[in-house]
Amino acid sequence: MLNTIITGSGHFLPKKIVKNQDFLHYEFYDEQGIFIEKPVSEIIQKFQEITEIEERRYAEPSDFTSDLAVYAALRAIEDAGIDKEELDYVIVANNYGDIDPVYRQVDNMPSIATRVKHKLGIKNNRCRPFDMLFGCPGWIEGVILSHHLFLSGTAKKTLVIGADTLSRAVDPHDRTAMIFADGAGAVVLEARESDKKEGIISYDTISDSLDEMGYLLNDVSLKEEYDGSKVNIKMRGRKVYEYALRKVPALIKRVIDNSGMNIEDIQKVLLHQANAKMDHAMIERLYKLYDILEIPENVAPMTVQKFGNSSVATVPTMYDLIARKELNNHEFHPGDNIVLGSVGAGMNINAILYKIPQ
Repeated sequence: MLNTIITGSGHFLPKKIVKNQDFLHYEFYDEQGIFIEKPVSEIIQKFQEITEIEERRYAEPSDFTSDLAVYAALRAIEDAGIDKEELDYVIVANNYGDIDPVYRQVDNMPSIATRVKHKLGIKNNRCRPFDMLFGCPGWIEGVILSHHLFLSGTAKKTLVIGADTLSRAVDPHDRTAMIFADGAGAVVLEARESDKKEGIISYDTISDSLDEMGYLLNDVSLKEEYDGSKVNIKMRGRKVYEYALRKVPALIKRVIDNSGMNIEDIQKVLLHQANAKMDHAMIERLYKLYDILEIPENVAPMTVQKFGNSSVATVPTMYDLIARKELNNHEFHPGDNIVLGSVGAGMNINAILYKIPQ
């Protein structure tokens, strides 16, 4: 049977660490555009209590989203031990393309995938660059797309990258600016014949784009006099939280059930990390759907505390860190069943059940 296998992975985390205390000089406004009189130190303390975010990574001014993508891609290609010219697709999940660090101008023409292919020096003109614009679940959707390409016989090897520089897309007067971060993660996927089922076992995606579409979007600054970018991430946090708790655990359960497995067969659940409170709640609700109240230790790795929300880069970065045994005491073992899941702008949700090849 034909399987979709991750044969290599890589990630890139910018060296610049921005701690919560670095926001002490910020002026925050509420959703009505009214200046928040509360001391910034109190705002930051409350923010950390809810999200658990202590610090995040910001890209250097000389680096763009496409550069971060290349850094992660090179590690994944090396890890897979393939010739880059063998790639049939370069799929890059992102949200804003390359963003100028000074003027905050969004630039995605030509596409980020095209730029990545160029920067990687891929000569093969049969290698197709493809931008996946799907919110935070974009990288996972790129993996699902690759799976379909393999099954259709259209491709045999793909490079799927998630990269963003969201620090350049935030409103400095919005408290949610402290959530977002920069980074990139990548995998090489290959179609492999085997007498047993492994790699991608099952998957699902849903998109609620009616009333929910406004939960995450772009808008002007909360401060009326702000003369910076008019393209800033705006998140209705409570709505996103409620939506995620209602929909994400149910979708993951469907993916597990469709595979013929049970939650007790799952060794790891790698969720997109927007804030820790939401992730903890989603994991708890997922296990409650199986009438399990005690969650196994180490089943749900967390990176948001140190890396913030790097959108499409979060899940592949976490995967690579674990694959390299660089995330605390987490590791993968042959035969492990892991879930990769995400929720984000759209509103979109997806999940994959992946069996580590033996």
